[in-house]
Amino acid sequence: SALGTALLPQPLQLWQSHALLIPSHSFQTSAISRDVHTAAKFIGAGAAAGGVAGSGAGIGTVFGTSIVGYVRNPSLKQQLFFCVVLGFAFLEAMGLFFLMVGFLTSFAM
Repeated sequence: SALGTALLPQPLQLWQSHALLIPSHSFQTSAISRDVHTAAKFIGAGAAAGGVAGSGAGIGTVFGTSIVGYVRNPSLKQQLFFCVVLGFAFLEAMGLFFLMVGFLTSFAM
């Protein structure tokens, strides 16, 4: 309305007349969604790396406990060795599974 433009201060009217000289900013939603997708990839790969670290801690626990068991009862060496190899195989498989999930999260998606 004419009353609304009459109440505008003079500098604002000048700014409106020279609007082409002021750079305008636009939002790009595709870049933002790509950034969120990349961040989700890194979070997933980090969680998988945590699983690999847990597998390593489990392997250390298996071998440490086997040493303690062997020191306490050396006559059970063969039974302890079988349990250690079985535990190591399961933990190593879980570590490789987490590593595979981390790589799939990072590179395949």
